[in-house]
Amino acid sequence: MTDVSIVVPFYNESESVNMFFETIFPLLKHAKLSFEILCINDGSRDNTLDLLKNFQKKRRQIKILDFSRNFGKDAAITAGLDFAAGKCVIPIDCDLQDPPELILDMIKKWRNGFDVVLAKRVDRSEDSVAKRATAKFFYKICNLLSDLELPENVGDFRLMDRKVIDTLKTFPERQRFLKGLFAFAGYKTTVVEYKRPERHRGKTKWSYWKLWNYAIDGITSFSMFPLKISTYFGLLVTLMAFVRGIWIFFRTIFLGIDMPGYASLMTTMLFLGGVQLMSLGIIGEYVGRIYIESKKRPIYIIKEII
Repeated sequence: MTDVSIVVPFYNESESVNMFFETIFPLLKHAKLSFEILCINDGSRDNTLDLLKNFQKKRRQIKILDFSRNFGKDAAITAGLDFAAGKCVIPIDCDLQDPPELILDMIKKWRNGFDVVLAKRVDRSEDSVAKRATAKFFYKICNLLSDLELPENVGDFRLMDRKVIDTLKTFPERQRFLKGLFAFAGYKTTVVEYKRPERHRGKTKWSYWKLWNYAIDGITSFSMFPLKISTYFGLLVTLMAFVRGIWIFFRTIFLGIDMPGYASLMTTMLFLGGVQLMSLGIIGEYVGRIYIESKKRPIYIIKEII
């Protein structure tokens, strides 16, 4: 069995491939452990796959999983975890924003008995103000709405022992929110802190729209609270309508009937219509997840193992 498996998703990363391998190999050799690098080509449309094959000719530790199309980062990491043979597994991005130097510190802590070693960002100054604010809001909302606590400013870059990987492989979800699944697995955990550098090559694949949908996936994967909000709000509106009805009844008896206001009536109707549509949307998110899970389609499709 290999000591360390490095899992690296690639999607249109031709600008980062050379720099990544030139950086990672000297570090892994310094660790004096046997290792493998699982490269998952997640449907790249540039020459990423050709570059990976060229490096594989020089380095026997490189293994390539070529997807039939783009399935997303979580699916790519899942495939890497499924095929990893190491005693511990480390997912990392190829853009080197997660410093590979931390791998040595992670391995030290793993040797000291920890099953999971998280890489935590302590400085997000290179991010925009909007991204820092939305990231902080995301963690606060997720931890508030669910019983599961997500560690803040922690991504997929982490070390996991073999028994953690074996546990993760038993989770049957098709729509996977890996941050939540990693936290759900538990085990003895510690943290190494770092400051994330700026991205030197390539462009991020995460738009604000994709981050928004990712946040919705995270909340609906591990929390039923949005459904409860709809229930509680419906009860509150019903109670308010009942009280309002009683008040109008007695006002009519003692003070007579006045002409109802058109503006207030339309405002109330539009408000309640919006609440109903929002509630249907929340229910739809959960029903959609049930629909997708019931099909039991594969999380990813591998066209070729190289």
